[in-house]
Amino acid sequence: MFRALAKASPALGPLAAGWAPTMASHQLHVGPPEALLKPLSVPSRLLLGPGPSNLAPRVREASGLPLLGHMHKETFQVMDEIKQGIQYAFQTRNPLTLAVSGSGHYALETALFNLLEPGDSFLVGANGIWGLRAADIGKRIGARVYPMTKEPGGHYTLQEVEEGLAQHKPVLLFLTHGESSTGVLQPLDGYGELCHRFQCLLLVDAVASLGGAPIHMDQQGIDVLYSGSQKVLNSPPGTSLISFSSRAEYHHTTPVVGLYSLRESLALLAEQGLESSWQRHREASAYLHSRLQGLGLQLFVRDPAARLPTITAVAVPAGYDWRDMVSYIMDHFGIEIAGGLGPSVGKVLRIGLLGCNASRENVDRVAEALKEALQHCPRNKL
Repeated sequence: MFRALAKASPALGPLAAGWAPTMASHQLHVGPPEALLKPLSVPSRLLLGPGPSNLAPRVREASGLPLLGHMHKETFQVMDEIKQGIQYAFQTRNPLTLAVSGSGHYALETALFNLLEPGDSFLVGANGIWGLRAADIGKRIGARVYPMTKEPGGHYTLQEVEEGLAQHKPVLLFLTHGESSTGVLQPLDGYGELCHRFQCLLLVDAVASLGGAPIHMDQQGIDVLYSGSQKVLNSPPGTSLISFSSRAEYHHTTPVVGLYSLRESLALLAEQGLESSWQRHREASAYLHSRLQGLGLQLFVRDPAARLPTITAVAVPAGYDWRDMVSYIMDHFGIEIAGGLGPSVGKVLRIGLLGCNASRENVDRVAEALKEALQHCPRNKL
């Protein structure tokens, strides 16, 4: 071929004549990986950690649908349906409601980088890892950050928030609705109205709570609300949901991915109904709490009203190493639970009942696994 090119074009002759020996002189020195010559094998596991959760069958099937171009009219239709699904899940009529490609952490960054300017006062409910993360991002933006620090397991009262608003006069308050690192559910009624009296916007993280605990964006006066796809929605990780009120509108759009799976996740939530989903998570978590207490385990959040129904934090039993228990349950039962995160590391075990995983059957499975772990894991009796 190269000799034919040389004859056909005298100008290419010297170059083309050298191509054949040059290419022939380079041999592959990296062979095909042996692992890639074998079929992909993925074990089946019950994901009862704080997320991701197992995919609902309908969501898993959606990922096998034919691929469309991102500018096709059918893709726009799916995007419109996703927007409507998010509005239903958030209970909002905000026009600026969308899915963005990135995790819940990305949604947090999207919100903060569009709401804060260097020098702005930023009040943060720092009662777990996500409040601490928001404070860290705020500092990198150059805001004056005022964390309202609480020990893991606590939440904020209206009086505490009002004192912070009066003292620091922030432009933005951050609260975590469902703090997955500690299992705390933060009340939200009245906090938006309180913020607006102080000319402050309210930003809420609902990654671990959306679909599992009641949230009403418009009625509760939340200015920016975000969540993720991989918790109660039982959709693949990598897509986040976010909505901005008219007070907090921004003008930056991010590409949307995972449309089919997310659309089906929101469709399942719509078909089941929000109130039914909230009730199912309440009932499953109450049953889990009773089974855990029957094993002699102590719930980390003492106030029942402040317990997050999607993720339960259990105090690590005295004398046990949480890592031994997590490993034993994974190795012997194929069930994932997790240890603590951030300020709760070493203090808790976390069990997630997210979306389709919130069932009595799964509670019984993880309770039996914990029972055996308590019997067989090493225990320091000192």
